[in-house]
Amino acid sequence: MPREPHVDALMKKLLRAIEVSLSATDAARDAVQEILRQGADTGIFFSGAKGRGNPSFELTAQDKEFLRAVSIRPER
Repeated sequence: MPREPHVDALMKKLLRAIEVSLSATDAARDAVQEILRQGADTGIFFSGAKGRGNPSFELTAQDKEFLRAVSIRPER
């Protein structure tokens, strides 16, 4: 069954978005590692969104996965 041209275009768009996301994660990890090599420490602080009721300060599984990907231990 042949694919429709618009589906091919959407698939290319999806693949490009995935590639960009992976490249950004690699760049963030490299930056964190260089900061650590230079003797400094890193930290990322999350805060709840304004105007959406009670903010949650718990990391989601996706937050933790991202932090691990850039060599930051979310348990700290």
